[in-house]
Amino acid sequence: MNHWGANHCVLSYGHIGSQLITLASMLRIPVSMHNIAAGAIFRPSAWTAFGTCDPEGADFRASRNYGPLYGKY
Repeated sequence: MNHWGANHCVLSYGHIGSQLITLASMLRIPVSMHNIAAGAIFRPSAWTAFGTCDPEGADFRASRNYGPLYGKY
């Protein structure tokens, strides 16, 4: 637990984890260490160019390649 980020908290009611991970992928924010079923998570089709065996790793590689959606102005 010492190496986990500080982004673990409860902000909503219900099972919306897959929607939050989908939103994160659209904003190019990689998410790891979750317990959501793979079939419930949407990833953009361009992510398949970064590997299909390890979807979480592909999130990190795609985010690094495309860069943040919003940057410094």
